[in-house]
Parts: sequence; C-alpha cells; structure tokens
Amino acid sequence: MEDTGLRDVDIIRVKSGYPAEEKDQVVVEMPLTIFLNGREFVTLLCSPFSLDCLAVGFLRSEGLLFDSGDLEEISLDREKGFVYVRTAGSVDLEEKLYGKRTVTSGCGKGTVFFNVLDSLQSKPVVSSLRLSGEVLLKLLKEMQNNSALFKATGGVHSAALADREQLLFCSEDIGRHNAVDKIVGRCILDNISMDDKILLTSGRLSSEIVIKGAKMGFPIIVSRSAPTTLSVEIAAKLGITLVGFARGKRLNIYANPNRINSDSL
Repeated sequence: MEDTGLRDVDIIRVKSGYPAEEKDQVVVEMPLTIFLNGREFVTLLCSPFSLDCLAVGFLRSEGLLFDSGDLEEISLDREKGFVYVRTAGSVDLEEKLYGKRTVTSGCGKGTVFFNVLDSLQSKPVVSSLRLSGEVLLKLLKEMQNNSALFKATGGVHSAALADREQLLFCSEDIGRHNAVDKIVGRCILDNISMDDKILLTSGRLSSEIVIKGAKMGFPIIVSRSAPTTLSVEIAAKLGITLVGFARGKRLNIYANPNRINSDSL
C-alpha cells in the first residue's frame, strides 16, 4: 500500500495574535536511493509514492534506458527507501558515478547530470497534434483539481499527461522534476507513447524541464508558471510549443504557437 505522503504534526497556530495548539498536515519528504545493476547510483529526495515510476523516469531522463524493453527487473524496499533496477543490457556507470551526490528535491537543479548541451543532442519534435486554448486551460484546471496533496498541504508540485481531449493520469511530488519523471516513468512502464501527448506541470518552465520533455518527444509543454529565456530558446529550436501562465481564461504561448488555436479564448 502506498504512503499517502501526509503526516500530522503538532503546531502553534497564531490567529489575530492568539496562539493555539493544533494539528497540521505536512507533506512527507524522503530519500530514495536508486541502485542500477547492483551499484548505488544516486539518491533523490522525493514524496513517498509512485517510486518505481520515479526511478524509471529519472533513468530515462538521464539516457540510461529508453523503453520497457530495456528493463529486466525493478524492485522496491520501501522501508529502506531503496529501489533496485536491473537493465537488460549493461550500462557503463563510471562516468556517471564520478562525483556521485545526493540530488535535491528538484526545485533548483533537478537532475544530477544535466548539461545545457543536452539540448543540442535532442531531435526537433515533429507532431500533428493540435488543440484549442480552451481545451488546454480545461486540462490544466483538471490537473489542479486532482492535486489532492497540494490542496492538503500546499507543499508539492503537480504534473500530468493528456491527449487532445482528456487527462490520462497525474502525479505529485515535492520536486517539480520528480513529478515530471513520475509521468515519464509510468509511460515507460505502461508502454504509452509520449510524442502525441501533452505534458502539463505546475512548476516553472526551466531549461531542464524543456530538455527533459524534448527527450521524450512531447510536442506541447504547458504550465501555470513562468518560463526562462533559455527554455524559450530551446523550445523554439526543438519545435516544442511552450505555454506558460495558463490560468483562468488566459495563456502565453512562448514558442511554436501553430499547435494552439486561441480563437475560442
């Protein structure tokens, strides 16, 4: 049974200058250590659910596996916070293991080996996916409505996968990169194509997020938050439709607007 990701803690709540002892729900943060082919690889700080998806998504984002055919076995020791992944082929970890360190929860530098030059190795995204701005805003609102942990604590990010009509599934995590990796990992484990889907996220559209999306072939990446200059440049170069500040009845299209019909807004 998966952890709910919530814990009750004793607090002093002060209202109008009057303190009172109460209970409050706080989001859980835990370390997850990934062992790849028997060797300790990296430790992520994350929310305690969908850990198999997180591990697979992280390894896919790092280019250490590509589809479910690369996976031989995955097992989880929840008590220890260990996940063991064995790939069908060998992986040379020497370069990756050099300088191995714990990764933060992902609100800053979300992946341990990220390099801007990764963007130069990503192929431009080609897709016939089109949808209206109205539908895009509806999908993002549905993602927010499904974010139970955020509603309870305000302490997590959300991500979701959608087609041109509906949300397919959502994820939550204390780190915005982790939330996206959980989406990627589930797609890998369930053999779901990503090159005809929409990636939605609640977090800032940094260059790492856009490069991560480009590696998976997402034609549209959308958030209620802001992009950065580098993320806009990379999205434009790689053919990704980048949408930020998607809130209420408005959105900003920062790159490749041809996939969004905004007439209905």
